[in-house]
Amino acid sequence: MLEDEEVENKQAVRWYRKWYMMINEQLKIRAADQGLANAQNNLGWSYLQGEGVEQDCNQALKWIRKAADQGLALGQNNLGLMYDEGKGVAQDYNQALKWIHKAADQGLALGQNNLGLMYGEGKGVAQDYNQALRWYRKAADQGDALGQYNLGYMYDEGKGVAQDNNQALRWYRKAADQGHTSAQYNLGVMYREGKGVAQDDKQAARWYRKAADQGDADAQHNLDVMCDEGVAHNTIKK
Repeated sequence: MLEDEEVENKQAVRWYRKWYMMINEQLKIRAADQGLANAQNNLGWSYLQGEGVEQDCNQALKWIRKAADQGLALGQNNLGLMYDEGKGVAQDYNQALKWIHKAADQGLALGQNNLGLMYGEGKGVAQDYNQALRWYRKAADQGDALGQYNLGYMYDEGKGVAQDNNQALRWYRKAADQGHTSAQYNLGVMYREGKGVAQDDKQAARWYRKAADQGDADAQHNLDVMCDEGVAHNTIKK
C-alpha cells in the first residue's frame, strides 16, 4: 500500500513539474512575443540552459538573436557565446568576436571580459595580449570578478604588461573577495610563496581553504601538503 502511494506521489510530482514547465514557457514566450528585448534574451537563455523549459539550442539562438538585433548588450554577448561554442549554430569565431565586441562597446562588463578572452586566445582575431589587457581592465574597473581575475593573471604572467606581483596580488584579491575560486587559489599561492606580499602560511591556508570549499582540487592538494607539514589544519567542508 505504501509503495502504491509512493508511486502515485512520484507521478504527481512529475506531472506537476511538466505542467509548471509548460506554463512557465508560455508566460516567457508571451513576454518575448511583445518584442521586449530583455524578455527575448531571458527566454533564449532559458532554452539554452534548460531552465524551466526543455533545452533547445535552436530556440535559444532564435530568441537571443532577436534581443541582440534590438541592441541589447547582454543578448549580443550571449549570441557571441553561442557562436563561440557552436551551440545552435556552426562555430564561428568571427561572428563570436563581432557580437561580443558590440556588447563590450556598450560597456557590458561581461562582454568586455569575454572580448579580452577572444584577444588573449586569438579567436576570430590575431592574438593580442595588449588588447586582452585593455578589455580585462575595463571589466575589472567595473568590479567584474572575472575581469579582475584575468587582469591579475596578466600581471602575474607578464602578458601584455610588465610582470608585477603587487598588481597581480591586488587584482586577485579583488576577485577572491567576490568568491572567484581560481583567484582564491592563486592568492593562496602568492601568500605561500611570498609573491607581492610577505610569506604567510596562515593566509595561504586561509585562501586555499576558501577555494577548496568550492571544489578546487589543487587548493585541496596544497592544503593537504600544508597539513602534512604541520603548518595548517584541514577543516575543508565535506
